[in-house]
Amino acid sequence: MARTRSGQLNCRVKFQARGDSTDEYGNPIPGGGQWGDQYECAARLQPIYGSSQNVEGVFASRLSAKQPYNLIVRNCAATRAVRTDWRVVDARQAQDANGASPRVFNIKTIVDPGEDRAWLEFLVVEGEAS
Repeated sequence: MARTRSGQLNCRVKFQARGDSTDEYGNPIPGGGQWGDQYECAARLQPIYGSSQNVEGVFASRLSAKQPYNLIVRNCAATRAVRTDWRVVDARQAQDANGASPRVFNIKTIVDPGEDRAWLEFLVVEGEAS
């Protein structure tokens, strides 16, 4: 991986996690609630191109496009707390009338590529359910 510098952080992202909810009997359902913002930071969002990545999938007998990205953020306590059941939302885009952001990314993997604890790299996919 090429060395990442702070000037290359070209966007802002929000990390979101699902809250807890309760069923009709009052029993808690962990992770069954609405998405809520956990942390916002500057990031580098870089599309992955190439034939080695599967960018098309079949869902309900229909072809759907998926776009993988490398998301690079500074390594800190808040970003180390992120898990793969969270999602990433592009904070630069306005929300629509329903309150949903048009660019939502599903987190696949989280790694420290240089093992120097300076940056974290997320493999995220746009176009998949979170």
